[in-house]
Amino acid sequence: MEITLQSGLPEEHRPAAARMYWEAFGGKLGRVMGPAPRALAYLDRVMRGDHVITAVAGNQLVGLAGFKTPSGAFASGNWRDMRMVYGRMGALWRLALLGALQSEVDNERFLIDGICVGRAHRGQGIGRALIEALCDEAARRGYPAIRLEVIDTNVRARSLYEQVGFRTIKHDELGLLRHAFGFSSAATMVRDISSARTIAGP
Repeated sequence: MEITLQSGLPEEHRPAAARMYWEAFGGKLGRVMGPAPRALAYLDRVMRGDHVITAVAGNQLVGLAGFKTPSGAFASGNWRDMRMVYGRMGALWRLALLGALQSEVDNERFLIDGICVGRAHRGQGIGRALIEALCDEAARRGYPAIRLEVIDTNVRARSLYEQVGFRTIKHDELGLLRHAFGFSSAATMVRDISSARTIAGP
């Protein structure tokens, strides 16, 4: 299977991208952003095609990697977006919880806003390829390193990140927020852009 990486999110792939993102992160955000139909509607509304790298096989979207910049993020909306999907009251409490979860701004590193691969295409090196594409994008923008957060329950993802050169620099406990979200802690991991490329194999 030949995989093509490209910048941007074509309109025809938006529904698949929303489903893939929710499949990957619904366990983390489901209690806050659910039910699923509304979460998918919200994602379809807010996803920014200029803040993502996609992996495509033929005409099928098989993976994506979102990122953040000073001008926005791949899957982050505002009050109006939230209100249009969840209503006024639903938007108020959701934004309050999400605001408490937000990490501080990092002006020194390129921030990743979610990496996900379709369930049927995992284990084929697509995630690694997307990480390398993010590193290339970060280098093109002049960043010395990239940064991501991974939750405690996503052991597989953390293992992959360690294999490709990420190191943990911080570990945060959610405290009482763990009751609202589907995890108890998260690790902040970074990788230097200048580090040797370690991707090999499928």
